[in-house]
Amino acid sequence: MTNTYLISGASLPDGTRTDLVLRDGRIAELGTGLSAAGADRIDADGLLALPGLVDLHTHLREPGYEQSETVLTGTQAAAVGGFTAVFAMANTSPVADTAGVVEQELSLGEQAGYATVQPIGAVTVGLEGVRLAELGAMASSRARVRVFSDDGACVWDPVLMRRALEYVKSFDGVIAQHAQEPRLTVGAQMNEGAVSGELGLTGWPAVAEESIIARDVLLAEHVGSSLHICHVSTAGSVDVLRWAKARGIRVTAEVTPHHLLLDEELVRSFDARYKVNPPLRRREDVLALREALADGTIDIVATDHAPHPVENKDCEWDAAANGMVGLESALSVVHASVVETGQLDWTDVARVLSSEPARIGRITSHGQGLVAGAPGQVTLYDPSASRDFGTADLAGKGVNSPFLGRTLPGRVVATFHSGFATVLDGQLRPADEVARTAAEQRMAAHV
Repeated sequence: MTNTYLISGASLPDGTRTDLVLRDGRIAELGTGLSAAGADRIDADGLLALPGLVDLHTHLREPGYEQSETVLTGTQAAAVGGFTAVFAMANTSPVADTAGVVEQELSLGEQAGYATVQPIGAVTVGLEGVRLAELGAMASSRARVRVFSDDGACVWDPVLMRRALEYVKSFDGVIAQHAQEPRLTVGAQMNEGAVSGELGLTGWPAVAEESIIARDVLLAEHVGSSLHICHVSTAGSVDVLRWAKARGIRVTAEVTPHHLLLDEELVRSFDARYKVNPPLRRREDVLALREALADGTIDIVATDHAPHPVENKDCEWDAAANGMVGLESALSVVHASVVETGQLDWTDVARVLSSEPARIGRITSHGQGLVAGAPGQVTLYDPSASRDFGTADLAGKGVNSPFLGRTLPGRVVATFHSGFATVLDGQLRPADEVARTAAEQRMAAHV
């Protein structure tokens, strides 16, 4: 497997055409008419070159739930979607609440080689919301954890949330909150509103999200620490975030691709692929989220990739698990929801799917953009393509995608992680080949 690639005639996000040379893990050159002895040449005419995508919210399931996903299969899904780094959520078994578990996740990602795996540590022991986890030990471990979250569970105790914010401030860490007041969402099955009333399903009220965000931005202001809000889903949450940012509070926020495109009307089908937490909301919320992403109130797009075994989704609605897979479809859904509407251009896409998630997550090996000397994280995307999204487009174990059967724009043609190809011509490179190249790079880095 070569360590040098000449990407010829690609378009940068700003529309400039260029060649790129990837050598020894980095972008060695940009310009026109470039040559590189011994390089594999890739004709990128008509293709868009984006900095490698970064997902701040991925569920890789390993250790403990390998029937749903593994670090290998999850990072293969990431590579097919154009992602070169993923942040692995802590709701594994055992929970990622110790240095040992986060270091194990880091090592599994290094061995697989398809994407950088940056572990997210749990805020509380066992995600139980009772006492703080080993935040300092995880931060000083080889995994250098800087983002902590009990995602899947809200840190509902304000005293514990305050202590967490205070603790991570000492090493410039971030608390990422799953904003859901649990007492307002007992038994919830979908968004609370007219549709839930018609269908006879227990509703998940918007205020359960908005009230936690309001509380936590005030706590972050009081402590002077960094807060990140996971999967924002309501117009009211946008209003709270807009107020907090105008006030100068250190808060960032993400929106998922599915909340940018889908709404609660799909629940009428009782197809459990549309069951997710937070739930699909009203069309008015979808439009508010798009506007907030466009004006910077919401900082990034994150997938909340949540694979499940088939039997956990292919069942009656109330028994089905929450969650959707999203890594393989994310770029196309962003393309459909905010690029085709004219709300974001490709420079904006590079920001919300690469540079900003890398900045929020405190990783420097990604998100630097397509400049000479930067790490070789590159995604080649065909924006003129169109595809009927199906199970053949899914590279992970999960097939619980809400976009199956939809026509989506665009296609990832190639992904380069740290200067070597993990995807070429839309196809994954062999696992043994990718793992071997990743191992060679690690050895070379320690010589």
